[in-house]
Amino acid sequence: MNAIEVAHVSKVYRRYSRRRQFATLKSALLSGSLIRDLNPDETFAAVNDVSFTVPAGRTLGVIGRNGSGKSTMLKLVAGITKPTSGTLTVNGRISALIELGAGFHPEISGRENVFINGIMLGLSKKEIARRFDEIVEFAELRDFIDAPVKTYSSGMYMRLGFAVAIHVDPDVLLVDEVLAVGDEGFTHKCLDKFAEFKRRGRTILLVTHALGLVERFCDEALWLDGGRIKGMGDPRRIVGAYITDVETAEEAHLAANDAKAQETAVAVSPDEPAAAVLPDHPVETAEAPADMFRATEGRWGSREVEITDVGLIGEDGERAHVFRSGHPLDVRIRLRAPIVIDDFVIGVGIFNAEGVCCYGTNTSLESLRGVRMFGDAEAVFTIQSLDLVEGTYKLDVAVHKVDGYPYDYHRLLYTFRVKSQTKDVGIYRPRHEWRFSDAMQFDRTE
Repeated sequence: MNAIEVAHVSKVYRRYSRRRQFATLKSALLSGSLIRDLNPDETFAAVNDVSFTVPAGRTLGVIGRNGSGKSTMLKLVAGITKPTSGTLTVNGRISALIELGAGFHPEISGRENVFINGIMLGLSKKEIARRFDEIVEFAELRDFIDAPVKTYSSGMYMRLGFAVAIHVDPDVLLVDEVLAVGDEGFTHKCLDKFAEFKRRGRTILLVTHALGLVERFCDEALWLDGGRIKGMGDPRRIVGAYITDVETAEEAHLAANDAKAQETAVAVSPDEPAAAVLPDHPVETAEAPADMFRATEGRWGSREVEITDVGLIGEDGERAHVFRSGHPLDVRIRLRAPIVIDDFVIGVGIFNAEGVCCYGTNTSLESLRGVRMFGDAEAVFTIQSLDLVEGTYKLDVAVHKVDGYPYDYHRLLYTFRVKSQTKDVGIYRPRHEWRFSDAMQFDRTE
């Protein structure tokens, strides 16, 4: 038996603009339809021809980018809004953890709100009284339950709403990103409650951005994109495909931002054509910031040697902007020296998004003395293992004299992102392992 059946469901909304407005509600109703008579460019489908089923006792995780239709789909299943077309059937009592505490009245006490909210969710007054102590205990609000709800913090307010909704004992539980309603301890209580629901054969529809939770907790995953189903099936497979798609979009975004930053940096000194690369009067064009670690992004130097291209190369040999922690990375630097240069140093620096230098080195520091460069040349800086934690990083690339005189300095013009399944903190992720005595045991959670 299916607990949820969704067949060719669409939800169309009107785009609000100043081009077309109904003068009155009466004129809108007399027109026959607020949707039918609108041009296609005046509407958008938040959910577009979606079909799926959830068997009773199964847990389905719904993932996707912001605006992909996840929350709209959940509201359709909950009956909060009606589909524009298609059919939707839910078998059993529903409890929706979507807008927690939506029915709470701020002027009355938490105790009174528990009874009102419980009745709204389908419980009798006797059932609420029987579960009242358990609700208050779960919400951790015993000392505040008789205070007006308007005196609650946002976390207290949301915890009480969660506690009421979770104790309705539904056949179908709908959850929309509500695991951030308290501290870490309360989050674990919520997850334990979900696990209890699963053991009791309840059906759960979970909308979340916590992909690890979908992989561990859900029987199936549904990926929505632009209101349509992009994939459905095994959680690990669907989450993996979704991550790949997100990384592809990140690649394009970072590449566009880099191109814009480099174009802006080059445009800083447009009046330096041939003179910029010849040593006739390089001093005026070679001035660098006084404090290198406080410099903003940009480009400067005499251009006696010019950096013509910088590419970040992944282990597949292709240019990329998104890399995995622990994987290799090549920084390929192409240069041009129109005259023979015998004093040169090539350097690379890695900075995090806050501007903290994670690592920097150059050929001089590594006991390599530049002897001769002429014409087109290439240097490749290889990082065998990119041992950085997940985050966004920027790259400095430079060629200069041994005394620091800059030929061409590219400051924070190249951005890359490091991805990791492990959500550790800091900057550097050293290679490591754990060892434990026989008196200590662990189970792997992933």
